[in-house]
Amino acid sequence: MVPSRSSSVSSTPTMAANERLVQLLTHKTDGLGELSEGVGERLKGSDAQWYRLGMQDYEPVWQAMAHFTDRRDENTPDHIWSLQHLPVFTLGQAGKREHILANTDIPIVQADRGGQVTYHGPGQLIVYPLINLRRRALGVRDMVSLLEDAVIELLAQWGCVAYAKADAPGVYVEAGKIASLGLRVRKGCCFHGVSVNIDMDLAPFKLINPCGYAGMTMVQLCDQATSAVDYEVVERCLVHIIARRLAPSG
Repeated sequence: MVPSRSSSVSSTPTMAANERLVQLLTHKTDGLGELSEGVGERLKGSDAQWYRLGMQDYEPVWQAMAHFTDRRDENTPDHIWSLQHLPVFTLGQAGKREHILANTDIPIVQADRGGQVTYHGPGQLIVYPLINLRRRALGVRDMVSLLEDAVIELLAQWGCVAYAKADAPGVYVEAGKIASLGLRVRKGCCFHGVSVNIDMDLAPFKLINPCGYAGMTMVQLCDQATSAVDYEVVERCLVHIIARRLAPSG
């Protein structure tokens, strides 16, 4: 089930991942060789590998994504990482601190993704596609649209009518914004990804201008769905939709 708002924060991040990925995330070893040899879950009809990372601090995962992207070559399989983050505000590469409206105990991290400021916390599904765009003949805009369309398809399965905006990346429903998106491309490969609000404490969003927009209303699936929401079911569903939408690599 979706972690409850009162019990979803763990003082010690948990990992549903193999030991070698744990070592990579904690910088004990390179780990890339093992990650490139198929230890992730193979997705049906896809050549991407899926890693479920559980609850994680933001910075080690960001560093691991960047490390993986820097070290990969044309033969490295694409990855999809799914997880939740402990509470954190993240600013994009050009993010402005003025969009953080209050001083809090929530950490602030200036990352190298696109976009302005957002909040990550327990009960929010994060999916990081580590994809060789060049190998799949995808442009950056293609990948953004693929992720938006995947979330729209996901939400439809829970009775939500959702849409994207050409001038404001992410996914929206009538009540507000439900998913945020930011990518970084290096060496023709993307990292960072998309966050979907499932069942979380939305209050921290009121302490920022989400994605740089003052007064933007943030909503979540559990309040919009027409049927019961189970976090693990939603997680698996979104990952499989993204994998299906990725064209087979050459």
